Amino acid sequence: EISEIQGNIFRLKIDEASPLRARYKVPDVLIKEPTTQRLFVSQKESGILALSSVNEDYKLKVTANPFQVVIQSKGETVLSMNSNGLLYFEHLQPPPGDRKQEDLGLWQEKFGTFLDIKAHGPSSVGMDFSLHGFDHVYGIPQHTETLLLKNTSDGDAYRLYNLDIFGHKIHDKIGIYGSVPLLLAHKPNRTSGIFWLNSSETLVDINTKTAKQRAVPLTDVRWMSESGIIDVFLLMGPTAFDLFKQFAQLTGTQALPPLFSLGYHQCRWNYEDEQDVKAVDAGFDEHDIPYDVIWLDIEHTDDKRYFTWDKKKFQNPRKMQEHLRKKKRKLVVIVDPHIKVDPMYTLYSEAKDKGYFVKDRNGQDFEGICWPGSSCYLDFTSPEVRKWYADQFAFKTYKGSTNILYVWNDMNEPSVFKGAELTMQKDAVHYNNWEHREVHNLYGFYQQMATAEGLIRRSSGKERPFVLTRSFFAGSQKYGAVWTGDNTAEWGYLKISIPMLLTISMTGISFCGADVGGFIGDPEPELLVRWYQAGAYQPFFRGHSNMESKRREPWLFGKRNTQIIREAIRERYVLLPYLYTLFYRAHTAAEPVMRPLWVEFPEKIETFDVENEYMLGKQVSSHPLDFELNIFEVVRIPVFQRGGTVIPLKTAAGKSTEWMIDISYELHVALDTEACAIGELYLDDGHSFQYLHKKQFLYRKFTFHKNILTSSVFSKMYFSKIFFTERVVSHWAMLPKEVVTAPSLSELRKHLNDAISHMIYF
Repeated sequence: EISEIQGNIFRLKIDEASPLRARYKVPDVLIKEPTTQRLFVSQKESGILALSSVNEDYKLKVTANPFQVVIQSKGETVLSMNSNGLLYFEHLQPPPGDRKQEDLGLWQEKFGTFLDIKAHGPSSVGMDFSLHGFDHVYGIPQHTETLLLKNTSDGDAYRLYNLDIFGHKIHDKIGIYGSVPLLLAHKPNRTSGIFWLNSSETLVDINTKTAKQRAVPLTDVRWMSESGIIDVFLLMGPTAFDLFKQFAQLTGTQALPPLFSLGYHQCRWNYEDEQDVKAVDAGFDEHDIPYDVIWLDIEHTDDKRYFTWDKKKFQNPRKMQEHLRKKKRKLVVIVDPHIKVDPMYTLYSEAKDKGYFVKDRNGQDFEGICWPGSSCYLDFTSPEVRKWYADQFAFKTYKGSTNILYVWNDMNEPSVFKGAELTMQKDAVHYNNWEHREVHNLYGFYQQMATAEGLIRRSSGKERPFVLTRSFFAGSQKYGAVWTGDNTAEWGYLKISIPMLLTISMTGISFCGADVGGFIGDPEPELLVRWYQAGAYQPFFRGHSNMESKRREPWLFGKRNTQIIREAIRERYVLLPYLYTLFYRAHTAAEPVMRPLWVEFPEKIETFDVENEYMLGKQVSSHPLDFELNIFEVVRIPVFQRGGTVIPLKTAAGKSTEWMIDISYELHVALDTEACAIGELYLDDGHSFQYLHKKQFLYRKFTFHKNILTSSVFSKMYFSKIFFTERVVSHWAMLPKEVVTAPSLSELRKHLNDAISHMIYF
């Protein structure tokens, strides 16, 4: 089935006409079943069908034998399917019965000591796509790899299979915690994408032939999935921002986060007890460092029973939260998907009685080993289980919780110690009798969905949730934030975190970050300082460390380092009006908060593989690591404002975001060569859904032209808080509008010395 979807999207579905049983079709990821448009038949002859899009911008040529689909735009071939004849579709077969042993190999497979019984037999699917004129491809997170996807012809394919890999290697194509099966291709005049909607184990082979190898560059991409159907969306752009909107049209935009969650988060496995929490909280005030959220890992619970508290270490969790509330701060606790096998544990006994756990292939509750020991796993693929799980967050059920408590979903690949690849066996059975092999990459997606719903429900629909998840899939952006998992306190992991975050951002999930300082090991002070400086200009900003790492609160590394870290975190807080506006743009227009240079400079080929610097929105360029600079000469990371822009800032940082409500605003105007600039500011109450329900927000556009700054209404709004700007800082073309790479130190000094700055007070 080939169809057109409004907005330059084409969909190809291939399924068996009469399968022995229904094949798995991914539910819930698409925000709705897309409305299709009838393609116009422009030519029909034996074995060939020529189709035109509704607006006639695209022509599709479908050949029956051999099967092939070619998409053209204005006479130019953009993309073709099955050009290499690699279409593969294993039809479902009857059970083997008394067949020979060699036939059973299709129905059962050994992985180490694990036997995978394929109850419904082999069912893999695959297809190749050729991207004509493209030799730069991106996307398909999550891997600890470069921004630009590499050829796989001489090595391993990229794997999309969510796994708990502690201390994952750098430059490895193995799948780690999350997966988004979206690949982007870019050339100077076009950006296109392939969204392969399949949640089973998937491999992606890439073979790029550059302009040096052939007259017109070509990239062949082969997708192979263990099961399901072929359901692929071709996103035709033609610009990167068009493609981002097309993907969001299918899977949703980034949820608008509560403002506090854009502040700094302090986490450790584990803060020991209530006294420890209060001491760390007091330490931030003592050292005058802003922060918004303190986190508790698994040790805060009663012997790893989630939704409970350790009765000795956290005797009065409500009182502890009230202490944090008075300080205008929040608490995040971990809630994992595995449930301790204990008949006296209410959550376990209820779930068992209701049949809410994933089953093994024999119909018994699947049991695996995780943090609590023997554990069962909630079947979040079931709508009934998700509703029940969401109810567990109600204040009357989750004893000791308050409305400043938010949630961290970890270990939800799912992680199963002593399991095959430390995850659930593929022949485990889920809701509607689907095997785990079909839904594996969706498991964490569903837990985050249920958790976010629980936090919304406990507030009677009034408050935005905050949920961080380790495992994710396409569409996870609708439910909260993600992070890159268990990284290591080494320079290489700081460097690779940038392309990892850019890749996640380009595939729809703007709210992403990496553990500042590295989760595993002890960073040298300079690395920690640099990581704070980098994290301050990334969407999710959390310091986190393993229980075996030394304590590393920001003030433990000497007076000078404390000062630099304090400055970096304060810069983050001053930047919040700009950052919050970017998240509003992500929420409403699907624009990534953090984006590669090529997205902003699509014609500049020299930007296409840049991964050590990036854009934060359209207006700011950050260059966290430059190994060519003398680190003793450059104390702070280079951050540049783009010529021709206006950035809204706070005039000072507060102890947390709530402390900053009454701090006035400052507009930084960087003029272009024509002495003009534009910018915008979005404001709302920072926590409710009133911006949606009652249009309670402020959204203004700023224009600087002919030495006059004007402020105009961007859209209809009602906002009770008076907006007050204390000052405007104007810079005369410190950097040109089209700067694409950081200047050298000598060039930077010249720009600074030549800059003419003045301030206007009103």
